Amino acid sequence: MIPADWCIPQGVNIAFTDRHGGISKAPYDSLNLGDHVGDSPFAVQQNRQLLAQQLALPAEPQWLTQVHGIDVVDVDVDTRRHADGSFTQQAKQVLAIMTADCLPVLLCDASGKQLAALHAGWRGLCHGVLEAGVAKFTAGSELYAYLGPAIGPNAFEVGAEVRDAFINNAPAAQNCFVAVAGTSGAKYLANLVALAKLRLQAAGVQHIYALEHCTFTLATAYFSYRRESTTGRMASLIWRD
Repeated sequence: MIPADWCIPQGVNIAFTDRHGGISKAPYDSLNLGDHVGDSPFAVQQNRQLLAQQLALPAEPQWLTQVHGIDVVDVDVDTRRHADGSFTQQAKQVLAIMTADCLPVLLCDASGKQLAALHAGWRGLCHGVLEAGVAKFTAGSELYAYLGPAIGPNAFEVGAEVRDAFINNAPAAQNCFVAVAGTSGAKYLANLVALAKLRLQAAGVQHIYALEHCTFTLATAYFSYRRESTTGRMASLIWRD
């Protein structure tokens, strides 16, 4: 699933799951990894074990309770897990983000020794979760970003207040919104990937790769909260050998 032309530093591993390969029943079918969405706890645990086996993970992922904020925890020294990002400098430490339309962003430095996983829904993205993640890295690091599946630019309709909030932070964000015909400027289609690239570039991230798979339209492949409301969660993971 990782494009062959993506440059990933030696020793770094990344993975994006889809909705296939688990045991959960509808509407969570089948590889639901979220333990907070109403699915059977047994099914979620089995799915997480299947994921660990399939990816040969070196440790249990550092699952977060995500709150659509900008807090990024250093899991090497901080036991808090209510956050929207995690950071590590330890080998075999597996970072994970769960999504079902929001944008997962994985970061590493060129040496492969510093890693982060970030949950970028529109609120977190607008308020600075990506910048908070970048700030965890040693100043001047050459950074790589990998953007996973998220709701696409033809499906993510938002109100004018969302567009205004982004533009207030960065005027160039206006290019990431397209007015919905017939709404007199009240509704816009937002491009989460473009918004994330804009913020990452401004934060000094030199290398950015995006999967650009739309979770909303690719119904057989991905969970989508906006499409189904009651649904499962995918995971995006990063770790180093």
